[in-house]
Amino acid sequence: MPTAFRVAATLIALCASTALANAQALPKEVATRAEIYPIPSLTLSDQQFLSGDAAAAKPVTVAGEFRVAQGSGKLPVVVLMHGSSGVGATTEAWVHAFNAMGISTFVIDGFTGRGLTVVGPNQALLGRLNLIVDIYRSLEILAKHPRVDPDRIVLMGFSRGGQATLYASLDRFNKLWNKSGVQFAAYIPFYPDCSTTYQGDGDVAARPIRIFHGTPDDYNPVKSCKAFVERLKAAGRDVVLTEYPDSAHGFDSGLLGVNTVAVSANAQTVRNCKIKEGDGGVLMNGDTNAPFTYKDACVELNPHVGGNPTTAAESRKAVEEFLQALFKLG
Repeated sequence: MPTAFRVAATLIALCASTALANAQALPKEVATRAEIYPIPSLTLSDQQFLSGDAAAAKPVTVAGEFRVAQGSGKLPVVVLMHGSSGVGATTEAWVHAFNAMGISTFVIDGFTGRGLTVVGPNQALLGRLNLIVDIYRSLEILAKHPRVDPDRIVLMGFSRGGQATLYASLDRFNKLWNKSGVQFAAYIPFYPDCSTTYQGDGDVAARPIRIFHGTPDDYNPVKSCKAFVERLKAAGRDVVLTEYPDSAHGFDSGLLGVNTVAVSANAQTVRNCKIKEGDGGVLMNGDTNAPFTYKDACVELNPHVGGNPTTAAESRKAVEEFLQALFKLG
């Protein structure tokens, strides 16, 4: 063999072995590949969502980041839906935890494509049910992906995204908006708002729902979620609420070492509102029986947010153990 060919062959072999060594040396939480997907979705009012009125909605493209975990074949996936401040650093902590388990992740950004960054101080900027459309549209993308097991896709969300996660389980909403042909294997809402009662909201998918919440949460109080959970349990649904007595809203930021609680300045909370769906998909103020708006007297400001490293670690362990069993991971 000519010297030039021998040198070339040696270099190719060296590069291949180096690449293999690097691949083998990757930390478990590092994904093997990242893919960014445009998600064709809709921007619509809550009334349009509830009445199934897609024709009057405004087309929009949001985005999702898919990280393929280490492993081969079709892998399980956790879809993550952010809260009122958009995709934040705590999301990254969860992504690393799941990727380390061999679970791929799909992080939805429902804000940037709509020209939004935060909606906490003005929740009227985006109807809360929009994120459910984004979630179902993401499910369509994932269900067709060659590296995804469509029977092992779980939805997880935080705060506003936790509310979207919880109510994405409703049979009615799935029939109206989920065109993917598949269902989520489970729903994991963190500190969701449960203050709104929707028609038929006792009929949820026959899949596990695992809610994580804090007792002192004055942004989305756990009390209304307890009432909803009791209704679901009475209907025979597989739902569990884990409550942490010393954890504020956003307690899982403790995964990043955050251990302080502070006022979320000027953020709106409906903690003292009772909202119910009326005729024609109109959300009504339960106290005044008038259409609900964020100018209603029950809407208050300045709730607290903060991390708790201890309960953040406990909740991560609980979620990991739940997924380990659900996905039948080795």
